[in-house]
Amino acid sequence: MAGMTRPPLNRRLAEFGTTIFAEMSALAARTGAINLGQGFPDTDGPEEVREAAVRALREGRGNQYPPGPGVPELRTAIADHQRRFYDLTFDPDTDVLVTAGATEAIAAAMLALLEPGDEVIAFEPFYDSYAACIAMAGAKRVPLTLRAPSFRPDLDELRSKITPRTRLLLLNTPHNPTGTVLTTEEQSAIAALAVEHDLLVVTDEVYEHLTFDGAAHVPIATFPGMRERTVSISSAGKTFSFTGWKVGWVTADGPLLSAVRTAKQYLTYVSAGPFQYAIAEALRLPDAYFDGFRADLRRKRDLLGDGLRAAGFEVHQPEGTYFVTADVTPFGEKDAYAFCRALPERCGVVAIPNSVFYDDPDAGRTQVRFTFCKRDDVLTEAVGRLQRLASST
Repeated sequence: MAGMTRPPLNRRLAEFGTTIFAEMSALAARTGAINLGQGFPDTDGPEEVREAAVRALREGRGNQYPPGPGVPELRTAIADHQRRFYDLTFDPDTDVLVTAGATEAIAAAMLALLEPGDEVIAFEPFYDSYAACIAMAGAKRVPLTLRAPSFRPDLDELRSKITPRTRLLLLNTPHNPTGTVLTTEEQSAIAALAVEHDLLVVTDEVYEHLTFDGAAHVPIATFPGMRERTVSISSAGKTFSFTGWKVGWVTADGPLLSAVRTAKQYLTYVSAGPFQYAIAEALRLPDAYFDGFRADLRRKRDLLGDGLRAAGFEVHQPEGTYFVTADVTPFGEKDAYAFCRALPERCGVVAIPNSVFYDDPDAGRTQVRFTFCKRDDVLTEAVGRLQRLASST
């Protein structure tokens, strides 16, 4: 049989291979190292939410195909959540869409809103699916680099990157992996640029409830002129520690929401039937849950951050998410990727090199991302192992 004359993977995805998360998680499994790379908790979320899922299963709710936009109970709970926390009013029937996690929501938004050749400005380092989704839509990504140590956006540079081909700004705040939370002033300036240049904004807000030290998440949809041009995306995984359920959502004005729904219906169509009912209950948990979860994660952040400093890392304190970015330069290292490949054998810990989240790898070449959404005993053990670095330098 004659061999194929062209590669099977199309040109749009040719630059993408196995994700760094799969590579490093396999390395953790092979070496028995503590995995502080991939951002998933090692404990389940609230028991009452888990029991709500069990109840839905037993009662036969969601065991067959749920409605394409999501079950009404969850769409209503999402709308109530947006009103409760941000004073944003959405119609559950026309302005809310349930997705298979935020990742599908981002993919659906890019496929629905972009034409081939459109430009998308995104802050780098960025979550790796952003680049792939923009590529699948046939669009071009235009990175705006957030540089250490502050990781703040250069708004003059942002303005300079807007061209007649710019269609969309893809924002992520609180920001993975740097932990930056955009300020009101920054978002106001970004909103003004979007209005001035008639740009759409897609904003990934999955860490919306995970902010620290007085930083507060304010959705850009609340700013003047933004409601009708913003697609807001979030999910239950990070807020409620049920990442495997893959329940995400989109909120937007009817015409934008309809566009995203058109693409989404040909991706998974529907998912997570019984879990949708459980997340509807989760979104109505009292403020004490959200406050307590945030305080617990802040304590874990400090536990890991202090340990990284003691081990010799330069640590960039995150304002949000559950990731810490650290720099390996104090160890005489210049390549975080090589550092992360060697770390399991050196210390029995796995981390993620930030360079994989950049188009400009030099910008993050010495930076490493650790997650702190783990049990205290796991973080303490990891910190203890990392002390071997301090003794070897």
